[in-house]
Amino acid sequence: MAREYRCVVAAVIQRDGLVLIGQRRKGDTHALKWEFPGGKVEPRESPADALQRELEEELCIQARIGPEIIRYQYQYPGKRPILLIFHRVTDFSGEPRSSAFEQIRWEQPALLPRYSFVEGDTDFMSRLSRGEF
Repeated sequence: MAREYRCVVAAVIQRDGLVLIGQRRKGDTHALKWEFPGGKVEPRESPADALQRELEEELCIQARIGPEIIRYQYQYPGKRPILLIFHRVTDFSGEPRSSAFEQIRWEQPALLPRYSFVEGDTDFMSRLSRGEF
């Protein structure tokens, strides 16, 4: 029997050697954990289109979605498995501001392990911090 996965996209947005991360709000699932901006892919929506939409909703920016960096499967305990797809953002217009996060922050990739990330992003964050991507 095939497993049904929920497709989730996330963005690596960089500027001046820093990467943008967001902290989930207090009342959200995984409250106050950090993550890469993004969200769920809706039916009949491509991952790139979903990411573009999510970045406009969450950060109020218009982003040019670049190549896929990596994809992998993850399952939170008691939840439906997810397929995580990370894309690089090659350019964006507007100044990112939080409409969906407790706060957003530009950070050096090497310092990302200091933050408490959602479990689904942890492996990617570690690899990004080591310069693998």
